[in-house]
Amino acid sequence: MVATEVDVAGQRQIRRDAEAVNALDHAIRRRDADTVSMVQRAVEHREVMLAFQPVVQANRPDQVAFHEALLRVLDDTGRVIPARDFIHAVEDTELGRKLDRIALQQGIEELAQVPDLRLSINMSARSIGFQPWLRTLNRGLQEDPTIAERLILEITETSAMLVPELVVRFMADLRKKGVAFAIDDFGSGQTALRYFRDFNFDVLKIDGQFVRGIAGNADNQVLVRAMAAIAEQFDMFTVAEKVERAADAECLAALGIDCLQGYYFAAPTLSPPWQKSQARKSA
Repeated sequence: MVATEVDVAGQRQIRRDAEAVNALDHAIRRRDADTVSMVQRAVEHREVMLAFQPVVQANRPDQVAFHEALLRVLDDTGRVIPARDFIHAVEDTELGRKLDRIALQQGIEELAQVPDLRLSINMSARSIGFQPWLRTLNRGLQEDPTIAERLILEITETSAMLVPELVVRFMADLRKKGVAFAIDDFGSGQTALRYFRDFNFDVLKIDGQFVRGIAGNADNQVLVRAMAAIAEQFDMFTVAEKVERAADAECLAALGIDCLQGYYFAAPTLSPPWQKSQARKSA
């Protein structure tokens, strides 16, 4: 009798657990569907824009090495929504490719208007086969020959490993034109070292999970030092992402990191300094 009651109680618990999982799955699907709808509306109404965050030299933080262009969209209420809140829902879809094209187009327009600007723009490896994205890139490089040498294309470690052979060929072709490449969020994925050698990236951006609080984390200091050694071996500049404290910035500089990026130096802004300067000149 006791065994039977235990079995019944166990089955009830299994059903409750299953119902909870199903409810969670439903909530996630609904959230993602709402997110996709928001992004689709933003694309249709041209309410997609770029925010810009400086990447500074570690030993001279007053000197900007380049800026990163970061996607933003407006929701129904007019709020500015950062990419981290929607990219997960669209990055594997055609909508994600459209966002990549818009980011590239707007970034190239900034480069064309500001001759001394150097800008990194995020892309997915999937966009290499998206013809509207490729046409936008080729047209921009043809119209202004100086853009190639001031353009950095950022590919996440995870994305690069989806089609490594294709990425290697794509990078080799564009590097001949002067375009540089950064591997983003390094340490968050599973890059095979044999491909890492073949990729031949110019910039290695260290994922923020290794950067936050690094001044008090001996393990992360060892890992970041190892990443810096890998980058040095392959003639790559290093950038530490998500630097938020002075102590971490000092630690990273001491570890030999070349450049730093994060809220400690500046938040992403929709009104970068060069736009403000142009507005003053035209006033």
